[in-house]
Amino acid sequence: MATYALQIAGLVLGGVGMVGTVAVTVMPQWRVSAFIGSNIVVFENLWEGLWMSCMRHANIRMQCKIYDSLLALSPDLQAARGLMCAASVLGFLAFMTAVLGMKCTRCTGDDDKVKGHILLTAGVIFIITGLVVLIPVSWVANSIIRDFYNPIVDIAQKRELGEALYIGWTTALVLMVGGALFCCASCCHEKSSSYRYSIPSHRTTHKSYHTEKKSPSVYSKSQYV
Repeated sequence: MATYALQIAGLVLGGVGMVGTVAVTVMPQWRVSAFIGSNIVVFENLWEGLWMSCMRHANIRMQCKIYDSLLALSPDLQAARGLMCAASVLGFLAFMTAVLGMKCTRCTGDDDKVKGHILLTAGVIFIITGLVVLIPVSWVANSIIRDFYNPIVDIAQKRELGEALYIGWTTALVLMVGGALFCCASCCHEKSSSYRYSIPSHRTTHKSYHTEKKSPSVYSKSQYV
């Protein structure tokens, strides 16, 4: 029962992490305009993401523009785009692998040992996905903070941390926790299967011992006859 609860919790966290990874990838709020110094323009917001930049004015709907070229992005955003796409693929692969290893799934058979290995694989992929999400999010955040405190950078070019970065950190944590739960479920699977297979072997040995013990008595009877 505890193993099944770990599987359900890991699958829920993995699913949330997978959706969060895709959401962070498409969100434009990676970099947002900073209202500091003389750049206090409260009726205008600028968002910069991996795929587009958006401008939002007061009482006017948002206007977004897709980047014309990948080379127009800064190096950190270029790397973040590739890593987040890879994380989205890994998250989907880990989720589908975890579904195949669930106790309620019948297409992979009823062998607990095989399902334990499948869950372990899914857990490792989830943890790797969390690390792949964590790297670009932290890299972009570090660039924003460095430029923010750099006196050489113009005030109009300074940015603040956007909502996508905070969601990215949360998503990375959720993915790694979900992967750890699947690894724990795999260990519980291996322990239960080894205990299950040890009991029949003990009974068989016990039964064979009684058979061997009874056989001399039968032989001795035949001698007296």
